[in-house]
Amino acid sequence: MSTPLKNLIKNHTIVSKVFHWGFSILYVYGMLKQLDDISQLEDANLLLFEVIFAIIFLIIVILRYLYMRHQPTFVHSVKSLPKGHIFLVKTIHLSMYWCFIILPLSGLLIALLFSLGMKDGWMQNFAIGLHEFSASLSYILIGVHITGAFYSRIKGEGVWSSMVPVWNKERPTSNKLIPRLISLENEFFNRSEKFFSKFNK
Repeated sequence: MSTPLKNLIKNHTIVSKVFHWGFSILYVYGMLKQLDDISQLEDANLLLFEVIFAIIFLIIVILRYLYMRHQPTFVHSVKSLPKGHIFLVKTIHLSMYWCFIILPLSGLLIALLFSLGMKDGWMQNFAIGLHEFSASLSYILIGVHITGAFYSRIKGEGVWSSMVPVWNKERPTSNKLIPRLISLENEFFNRSEKFFSKFNK
């Protein structure tokens, strides 16, 4: 019987897990409680709540980023990964952080303009458009992130078990298709690295 990867990997710290899952809950709540129409901000109590929530959301995002940026990418993986793979993951993570920062900032801008009497017009439309764009992009990036996490679990890299509190008894895969996929993936990233390295000379 193969050894569970959970016995081989180094788990994320408690702080990392609290930031990750605590923020995930906050994000889901924020998406579920979205306003149907900007006119709802006529309610002063709701407007105040939205402002406070956006500020708390922004503070937590910044604190999470400041903490997690000191955690090396894939340090918890039991397998070495191509630099191109790591670069791609870092790019996706950074893009997610930008979305998570723009979301509350644009929300605060909407609230500010509304409180100043600008319930429509190009400035309010811009703020709303920016808010909707960052929300939509965050859905896509989170979808990619979750898909990547599942794929990593299938490959048996151990990254999943280092963060997820359940369903984390990973074992090295015995599926013959997975090593082929990993080989193709590594070849793609290695070729990409060689291609882009030409421009750094």
